[in-house]
Amino acid sequence: MIRTLKNGLGRATLLLAFVLFSAAGHSQEIPTDAAVIKEGESLFNANCKSCHAVKRKLVGPALAGVEGRAPSIKWIIEWVKNPAKVIASGDAYAVKIYEEYQKAQMTAFTGFKDDQVLAILAYVKSEAEKPEQTVAAAQPGAAVPAAGAGIPEGYLNLILVGMIIILVLLVVILGFILTTLKKFLDQRSLTDEDKEVVHSPFTISGTLQSPAFLFIVCFIVAAVGFKTVIDGLYTIGVQQNYEPKQPIAFSHKVHAGQYEIECKYCHTGAAKGKSANIPSANVCMNCHTQIKSGTVTGEGEIAKIYAAVQNNKPIEWVRIHNLPDLAYFNHAQHVTVGNIQCQTCHGPIEQMDVVKQYSLLTMGWCIDCHRKTDVNTKGNAYYDKLVELHGKTSKTNLKVEDIGGLECAKCHY
Repeated sequence: MIRTLKNGLGRATLLLAFVLFSAAGHSQEIPTDAAVIKEGESLFNANCKSCHAVKRKLVGPALAGVEGRAPSIKWIIEWVKNPAKVIASGDAYAVKIYEEYQKAQMTAFTGFKDDQVLAILAYVKSEAEKPEQTVAAAQPGAAVPAAGAGIPEGYLNLILVGMIIILVLLVVILGFILTTLKKFLDQRSLTDEDKEVVHSPFTISGTLQSPAFLFIVCFIVAAVGFKTVIDGLYTIGVQQNYEPKQPIAFSHKVHAGQYEIECKYCHTGAAKGKSANIPSANVCMNCHTQIKSGTVTGEGEIAKIYAAVQNNKPIEWVRIHNLPDLAYFNHAQHVTVGNIQCQTCHGPIEQMDVVKQYSLLTMGWCIDCHRKTDVNTKGNAYYDKLVELHGKTSKTNLKVEDIGGLECAKCHY
């Protein structure tokens, strides 16, 4: 009887433990606070977006409604932190996902805290609840906004056209003056020689040899030659629209556009260093261990990545954006501190099958940007005093040039 009682108590204890565990797993609720959702968006874009979308399947499943599909919120947290451990435990749902996605194992985010996973879930849930929006497609041939202002060629064309118009007007005015003079002289008593000069017949040879015609020709030739020389000087070192052929036909239109992979997932240095860096082949293999056929190019181009990995040879990408050695540029300063979007300088990269240099990247282009761009001071106490001092002398927003953005030593060191 004692043994029976012990066995009964043991089973009751296990049942109680199971109930408590289940209650604990389901007691956690997904936050609805706007600040938490905002944090979740940042975490999602930085860590999840390359493999997951909210409402459609990418490398991994769509995340909308994941809190209802998974056994519990606690289960999701454990899965995100260490999916291999959950699979190894024999969990039925974990094994089902593992088998469904050809045994592709999700990256373990062991450094994540529970609150961070909940923040991501909060963002996913808020996005899932938003109604679908129809985005108007861009019209074929639609003009793309200019990459930057201050292109001298436009001004030179206007000046040249203006000078030609002025020259034509001068010729017309001279014609009126000559006609008026002839009428005036006809009313005077002139000698036969003077009348012959006044009413001398118009000949092509005489016109071509006249000083006025020679002056006009020399003026036009000099103006066109001057403009050509200036245009040539302004193009020295400028590689706008440079579009070299790459060793692998990588499409940003597919990766950044169709699949919305965050730029900084591949170009990791953009947020924390001077150079944005070209991703190594192992970054590509995070997805392409499972995706072996491309959306556009099939298996041929992806096979080149496999060959580079297997032969331990780097992919020899051709550099597109080149700044002179005398110029200093820091990606992190612009991306992280300035909160500048990649498209500001690189153009609509998510629409490019083949990447080209979109902007001028000249000193004048940079200076023009520093004169027009507001400093991102929100939430940064470093700028509080500067904003206060600037407000005493100006009613405009604090620009980059107001904090030394035009000083030579900022870029030339």
